[in-house]
Amino acid sequence: MPVQTALEPDARQVVDKGAVCFWVEGSSLALPYGPTPIAQGDECRLVSEVNVLGQIEGDPRALAGVRGGIDIRVERVE
Repeated sequence: MPVQTALEPDARQVVDKGAVCFWVEGSSLALPYGPTPIAQGDECRLVSEVNVLGQIEGDPRALAGVRGGIDIRVERVE
């Protein structure tokens, strides 16, 4: 994403399933929906700290069906 920002004071590496996160180091969104490769147990542990922006509406496990190269749309909901 063409966004540059710094980590916020409350940035974290372990987030809730379905969190909408901005990965500062990779300048991209992270949408964890289940255990990650570096998880300890059933947690969503990312490779580095992220800024948490919000939460996915509905079941985040639906992201498991998204394959590489498929476009997804992320919208802000108030």
